[in-house]
Amino acid sequence: MQTIYRLKASELDNDFLEGLKATFGDKEIEIVVYEVNETDYLLKSDANKVRLLKAIENVNHKTNLVEVSLESLE
Repeated sequence: MQTIYRLKASELDNDFLEGLKATFGDKEIEIVVYEVNETDYLLKSDANKVRLLKAIENVNHKTNLVEVSLESLE
């Protein structure tokens, strides 16, 4: 069984540890910790990469921009 938890280090608490114990019982588990780079994660998918790079190009050339007023979000 493999389970991936993605959370901030500040969210690690006793409840999280108790949840791990409840999930895996007395089984031996391995915990691997690495810092997530959001940019790498977002660029992992080819389709997402193309979309994001096109959005950056649009911003740089001031094309295809959508303006939203703060009042419309209320």
